[in-house]
Amino acid sequence: MALPNLEDYFPDWKEREALAEAMIPIIGRLYRRNVITYCFGRALYNQSVVQIMKTHRYVRQVAQNELSEFETFPIITALGDLDLGPAQVDVGKLATSYMEASANRRVDVTEFVRAACSQVIGRHVPPLERPQDVVLYGFGRIGRLLARLLVENTGSGEQLRLRAIVVRKGSADDLIKRASLLRRDSVHGSFEGTIRVDEENSCIIANGNVIRVIYASSPSEVDYEAYGIRDAIVIDNTGAWRDEAGLSRHLESRGAAKVILTAPGKGKIKNIVAGVNTEALLLEDRIIAAASCTTNAIVPVLKAMNDRFGIAHGHVETVHSYTNDQNLIDNYHKKNRRGRAAPLNMVITETGASSAITKLLPELEGKITGNAIRVPTPDVSLAILNLTLDSSTSLEQVNDYLRDVSLHSNLQRQIDFTTSPDVVSSDFVGNRHASIVDSTATIANDNRVVLYVWYDNEFGYACQVLRVLRRAAGIAYSLVPAGIVV
Repeated sequence: MALPNLEDYFPDWKEREALAEAMIPIIGRLYRRNVITYCFGRALYNQSVVQIMKTHRYVRQVAQNELSEFETFPIITALGDLDLGPAQVDVGKLATSYMEASANRRVDVTEFVRAACSQVIGRHVPPLERPQDVVLYGFGRIGRLLARLLVENTGSGEQLRLRAIVVRKGSADDLIKRASLLRRDSVHGSFEGTIRVDEENSCIIANGNVIRVIYASSPSEVDYEAYGIRDAIVIDNTGAWRDEAGLSRHLESRGAAKVILTAPGKGKIKNIVAGVNTEALLLEDRIIAAASCTTNAIVPVLKAMNDRFGIAHGHVETVHSYTNDQNLIDNYHKKNRRGRAAPLNMVITETGASSAITKLLPELEGKITGNAIRVPTPDVSLAILNLTLDSSTSLEQVNDYLRDVSLHSNLQRQIDFTTSPDVVSSDFVGNRHASIVDSTATIANDNRVVLYVWYDNEFGYACQVLRVLRRAAGIAYSLVPAGIVV
């Protein structure tokens, strides 16, 4: 057997690096025209050269194909030469389709891309009639991550615009401290861009986005229209109100049109998990909830497993990073055990995820139990799904199915998939999926399956909230290739 020429690796890397570098200005120009590019569901816009290369490497490993920058660069070049209207384009899937189409016959890449994009060429219909004003009520862990995501996704400025944050004033230098917390994060690193503070006008300016900082103790004190904000979607990150009566207080503020709660809603409030029951969210809905981080993590995987294998019954145990409602050192807490020092203990506690599951997946009523353990890590949690299925299966069958779901299904944005045997929780900080299936930890025996599902309970959840926000705003894109899921 001929040995590989080891001297070929570095020249190959440099060639692919040059192609990735050449992609970036094209991807940027497309992005500013509201043409958003992906590679098997993973964003290509706002990425570095190495990040783009890592995305290609991931696809080769998980999708088990030969996709590389050599295949995607001609596709991106062709896209850049077309007069495209707003669209979400999966470059990886286009390239794969082109590879298949040209395997046995000569196919011109420009004509192939033109045909695939025919429905959006020259169709310059904006995703929204006018930009949607967004307000963050509260500026804690989730609020600041949503601010980062909204600034990152400003694009042409014709979609979601973060116009203000509402907080209680904590000190004379409150504005400086708020900006500093947005600029630097101990878990998620530095803000990608520049942040300025305009103290005279009480504004934070992030990558050119002017964000008003409004000081108020309750929604009734705020007049958004006085700041030029109208028909705003208010994202309540405080969790102070979780029922319709409490959240309706936001709608009494002039300039507020809708409310999204970043916690489980109570009563008749719709809890929306993007990708699972997004279609239940109607444009006329004025108060909605994005459920909890754990619910967002486990429901997509449970839905996928139940759709394919059927779930007879199961237990969900979440190993959850400590949160701000726990104590740093032992002190009084109204809930059992949570008063014990979070950085020093594993803490058994309850979770509402099991009851939330049956509201989102009523077919699992009475079949799922759940509990939680808080552990001394600041971010990224793990759900252990111990399932008894309706039929027998195998390890290979389960993993192959979940791999396919992560690449090609309606849950592509929600379920990620890893094949590495050495990953640990910190490897998933910043992952944009609701959950990540750890395939090397899967256990399958007859009709018994145990799945280990990681999730960034901060950033991954914030991405899910952003997806709900887009739906609530009525943002819709044409998809290329037609029928893909992005």
